[in-house]
Amino acid sequence: MGKSVFRCVECNEKATELHRDYSNGILKITICESCQKPVDKYIEYDPVIILIDAILCKTQAFRHILFNTSLNIHWKLCVFCLLCEAYLRWSLLHGSEQSSDPADIIRYTKEWEFYGMFGLAALELSAFCGSVLWFLWVVVGLLQGGNLDLSLLIRALLLSCYGKVLLIPAVIWEHDYSPLCLGLIKLFVLTSNSQAIRVILNSSRRLSLMAVCLGLLSETCVAQAWKNLPWSIQDMLTFE
Repeated sequence: MGKSVFRCVECNEKATELHRDYSNGILKITICESCQKPVDKYIEYDPVIILIDAILCKTQAFRHILFNTSLNIHWKLCVFCLLCEAYLRWSLLHGSEQSSDPADIIRYTKEWEFYGMFGLAALELSAFCGSVLWFLWVVVGLLQGGNLDLSLLIRALLLSCYGKVLLIPAVIWEHDYSPLCLGLIKLFVLTSNSQAIRVILNSSRRLSLMAVCLGLLSETCVAQAWKNLPWSIQDMLTFE
């Protein structure tokens, strides 16, 4: 990474380096000139500790991940979460149907309804991210005259959807999940989205919450529009 791209995890001031490498493998963490604290204490932490702090939505952990690392798995994480979400929706359509066919696992790859659910999940995510970015562009870019790094915002939004990984137990245990559980997962993901926006823009909590609420509204509208189509998903995507 180039100069002046790191951020202090405590005060959000820019820094040119996270640590200084002396001879004989001796490393010294850089001290922030603004707050006189280590620029990034997390470079000495175990990844598990960083993950726990991120789950707790700590601002410092989010700054470390979004500014001081080159973590570029957001697209892979996005596709993986969409697959889990699509499978859950697909299983809800079929209820608790069971099959004794040994080749039943192959049926999943031939279920057009599953791909339809994947497309719907991707469309809802696109509506959410698009609405959030549009809102921030209007408020921050036009009204406040600020500069927006859209690519960084998209990366932050997708990475902050990591909470959807909690859908994996629901996929593994199939029908041992409830609407309350899925609702709590959704709330956690939205909280992480809000925190990511707040960290990227160094803005107030109110602005990030407004952006997330608008995104959620757009996502809900897309879902309702899909349900109100004059044809059913099964008729559209299943070939008899």
